[in-house]
Amino acid sequence: MPESGGVGGVAGVALVGGDTPDGGSGDAFARVSGVADAVLYEGYLLYPYRRSSAKNRVRWQFGVLLPRDWVEADGPVVPGVSGSADSWYQRTECLVRVRRPDAVVRVRVRYLQMQHKQVRAAGADGWDRAVESLRTDDGRDHLTFDEAVPHEIDLAWPLADLLRGECGAAAGAPAGEESEPLPGGAGRVVRRREEVRARTTVLAERLTEDVYRLRVRTENTGRAPDVRAVRGEAMRHALLAAHTLIGGEDLEFVSLVDPPASLAEQARGCVNAFTYPVLGGEPEDTGPTGPVVLSCPIILPDRPQVAPESPGDLHDAAEIDEILTLRTMLLTDEEKAEARATDPRAARILDRVDSMPPEIFARLHGAIRSLTPARPATPAAPAARPTWWQEGADDGLSPATDTVVVDGVDVGGGSPVRLRPRGRGADAQDMFLAGRTARVAAVFHDVDGSTHLAVTVDDDPAAELHGWYGRFHYFRPDEVEPLASADPVAPPGRGSRGSDARPAGRRRDGSMDGATDASETPAQTAGRLPDRLQQRPTT
Repeated sequence: MPESGGVGGVAGVALVGGDTPDGGSGDAFARVSGVADAVLYEGYLLYPYRRSSAKNRVRWQFGVLLPRDWVEADGPVVPGVSGSADSWYQRTECLVRVRRPDAVVRVRVRYLQMQHKQVRAAGADGWDRAVESLRTDDGRDHLTFDEAVPHEIDLAWPLADLLRGECGAAAGAPAGEESEPLPGGAGRVVRRREEVRARTTVLAERLTEDVYRLRVRTENTGRAPDVRAVRGEAMRHALLAAHTLIGGEDLEFVSLVDPPASLAEQARGCVNAFTYPVLGGEPEDTGPTGPVVLSCPIILPDRPQVAPESPGDLHDAAEIDEILTLRTMLLTDEEKAEARATDPRAARILDRVDSMPPEIFARLHGAIRSLTPARPATPAAPAARPTWWQEGADDGLSPATDTVVVDGVDVGGGSPVRLRPRGRGADAQDMFLAGRTARVAAVFHDVDGSTHLAVTVDDDPAAELHGWYGRFHYFRPDEVEPLASADPVAPPGRGSRGSDARPAGRRRDGSMDGATDASETPAQTAGRLPDRLQQRPTT
């Protein structure tokens, strides 16, 4: 079992599995340490970093593995790749190419263990009592709050052992308590952790001569003191922000996002639950294989990176560092004092922002990652559309009635299509929709001249709701395959076909593949581009 590191320590265990040579995966794991730490503390404490903020009262939304009896008190969980759903286990399956038969598989399980920080004020009778806040003689405030202790469990087995059967080891964390006196005898701060019971198992399956499927499963094996307790209490026995790193000697991991054509079928056969594996490595590494896998509850692309301009973690990687930094600068002195008293990590954020040099702040404004070679100028058409910022640029554009030609077919609102997201470089969310059928709701024209199709997925139970509210998936014309349809259907969320319906799938030869009511499409009055097209710096 790991030994707790106290307030800021990191737990770990010795390697298991007999003769497992040291070295090899350490450097590979280091390549993804920045992103892994961002996952570990994503949402740990959000701006404005104060205990009193409503958003900091419901915490830890990703990779929460709770006791099974608490999770399934009202029925079994439904498996899925989304790590935002509470579960009692995570399952990672990935493909690995083995160079030598004596290869060693290394697994690192990482998570947070909740730690309750209780402020206790000294009483005149010599006894102390629990309080929500306390100000000491030095003018500092001390607040009762839930912190967390990070844990890392390193495991390793020879591949040969994993082929003979499932291997496993404990991955939990012990209970603990520390007490810290406050200045002037005002009281003390007590930090208490409950035991977290967990186990990680690993299994290998041979698929081809040199390709294997690895399965790593981490479970919360504890029992909840009260299966009807509120979530905040149950989390005291949970693994928080749980994720897994997989590496080893003489191993080469295969991308599930963009696998080689020869391994596409095997990649589709990998089953992942409440987590998803992506390759780790440097951004210049563009191949379909890599030395390490990061399996985490937040869906990421292969080789995710923390922006080099970012000077430190703000615990909200989906936000822009510059905006959060500016907002933090504008906090009042009272708000900053409360944030500092809330959590040491909040205090470090404030210290970093308050002392940030101008040249570092200037780097947060944005960066050019790459430049596309300029294309030769082409003569403008006689009736060229005005540049997007000029008056009249939107004249004649109608997302609901515009069409775009795909494989000789006019595709527009109401057209049935099959989704074929491009391979390398595709959005990870889009890859999960590959092969699914969908209905086009609108055609959007971007300011750079590109075109995107807004679609709703046919078998999505919320398709009609998404249609009404204008929430769509967006694909390029070369990422869809037109389908013939004998019975035209209006886009989800609108009425049936009217008398003025426009053929949405009229082929160049005049044949039809679908129609819809052009006057009642949910995107007809859309006045903005889809969120996905709004480019911003990566943080």
